[in-house]
Amino acid sequence: MRYRRFVLLVLAGAALNAQVTYERLLHASREPQNWLTYSGSYLSQRYSTLDRITPANVKNLEMKWVFQADSIQKMEATPIVVDGVMYVTQAPNDVVALDARTGRIFWVYQYRVSPDARVCCGQVNRGLAIHGNTLFMGTIDAHLVALDAKNGRLLWDTQVADPKLGYSITQAPLVVKDKVVIGPAGGEYGIRGFFAAYDVATGNQAWRFYTVPGPGEPGNETWAGDSWKHGSAGSWVTGSYDPDLNLVYWGTTNPGPDYNPDVRAGDNLYSCSVVALDADTGKLKWHFQFTPSDSSDWDAAQVPVLADLDWNGTRRKVMLWANRNGFFYVLDRTTGKFMRGSPFVYQNWAASLDENGRPIRSSNSLPTLEGTKLYPGMQGGTNWYSPSWSPHTGLFYVAAWKDYYSYFSKLPVAYNEGQNYFGGATKSAVQPIRRGAINTWTDVAGHGEIIALDPYTGKEKWAFKMHDVTDSGILTTAADVLFTGSREGYFWALDARTGTPLWHATTGGQISSTAVTYMVDGQQYVAISANHALFAFGLR
Repeated sequence: MRYRRFVLLVLAGAALNAQVTYERLLHASREPQNWLTYSGSYLSQRYSTLDRITPANVKNLEMKWVFQADSIQKMEATPIVVDGVMYVTQAPNDVVALDARTGRIFWVYQYRVSPDARVCCGQVNRGLAIHGNTLFMGTIDAHLVALDAKNGRLLWDTQVADPKLGYSITQAPLVVKDKVVIGPAGGEYGIRGFFAAYDVATGNQAWRFYTVPGPGEPGNETWAGDSWKHGSAGSWVTGSYDPDLNLVYWGTTNPGPDYNPDVRAGDNLYSCSVVALDADTGKLKWHFQFTPSDSSDWDAAQVPVLADLDWNGTRRKVMLWANRNGFFYVLDRTTGKFMRGSPFVYQNWAASLDENGRPIRSSNSLPTLEGTKLYPGMQGGTNWYSPSWSPHTGLFYVAAWKDYYSYFSKLPVAYNEGQNYFGGATKSAVQPIRRGAINTWTDVAGHGEIIALDPYTGKEKWAFKMHDVTDSGILTTAADVLFTGSREGYFWALDARTGTPLWHATTGGQISSTAVTYMVDGQQYVAISANHALFAFGLR
């Protein structure tokens, strides 16, 4: 049965006719007044060359407008901004077009979610993509929809996967050339993960790459028996693209079931990995697995950050990656070769990384029936929230959970269609700080920090400590101002060179998103979502 989708026109007559060509996306950094993709550009550096907000005047930031979402679900979305118009999603799957200068609503598209939808961790959506005058959104019932950016009218609707099996889409799509690329979540339901590309004009599938290889495909031997059928390895954060190599890069989530590797003996490719795919065909060029046979839910659901560095006298195309497992990696993004890796938070599960970057596990580091205490905890050293790389400072910035641990235990498990597929849990010895829709508990121990890392050494240059943990990503600018948020609801501006706090505002709700910056009529704005509202700040 199909469920009705409808458009609610709130205000018409705006100049919403901008054409975002592939050429504009390719050179997004040339128009810093806009924010054209989820991560700002194909390189996913979350870095803007706007510089009107500086360490000297950032104290003069004031709220310019606020958009109150028509939803009680938290907003995790990064808005995109195109020629003075902001497009953002409100949970679970509505799209709103706003005047980026005033916050005035132009139109709202409302999507009716199927009751078959299954989500592990909240009815959230992280954003949109645009091509031409068409917006693209994934839905939590595993559809990909295309909307007319002028008025929110539905253009096409493609079912990507079956939501009854646990497939959902929470990530923002990525447009490359004439295709829109996306991957489903559902690692807690025993899906078989994949990435797929769809024609931007028709919604027809162009290619599909399965992140869990089937029989006869390379990597299937890393799954015992028929465990590959429910191997998970989904995705819930947007990937990156190198146009010179014509490769898209995407991180994958945990193998299924979580916590109990006994039923899936082997490395479980391509879970907890980054895969490099040919953008035209979806064929695998290379992969790198951060955590083979993961038993701690340490997804590689992080944004691949692309940079060009002088490395031992040679200019290298690299990928910078702070992984949930607690290690920071530098990879060659042409070949996938491991270049260096080191812990960025305290960890006790791996004795070291070998010359190829494969972890050498410490003894007694696997889940047990009684529970094994490991650093980092289940949420990881970091998680899905976006890092940033500033070519101006030469530093990589990541939101981290420091001194944080969990007790990991395994349990017998059997796959049942559309039901949670865990095989264990994480437990706390003290009062829990969070109990979610899934049956997991985490320790109070731990706090949030924004960390600046030197990619050449992996060493920490500075750290900004928070009272609580953080679920917010990071934005940096050419003026060396860093913006981030916290669960406490503070929106922070830091000196990107030193970590010194320069300014903060109280939003009144948990920040689980990443700021963007843009310019309209000569005014630089910084916008961020908190709880279920979107705030825009500018200089007074």
